[in-house]
Amino acid sequence: MAPPIVVHRPSPSGGRRVTVRGEILGLAHDDKDVIEFLRRAGLPDAWDLLDDPNWVEWRGGQAHQWHAA
Repeated sequence: MAPPIVVHRPSPSGGRRVTVRGEILGLAHDDKDVIEFLRRAGLPDAWDLLDDPNWVEWRGGQAHQWHAA
């Protein structure tokens, strides 16, 4: 089963789109943005999820990298 949270590839202007089960939560520019999006989506303890591949898939770049290479 695919992870429910996807942090998409960095955009050329910086930041990464974050989706949960296909629903766009916003454009994150750092880990704190992702945590805030997930908190608003009902996951208050999301810090532990960022590096868990069962929960989060980081696409098109390294995890925690926020600018296009």
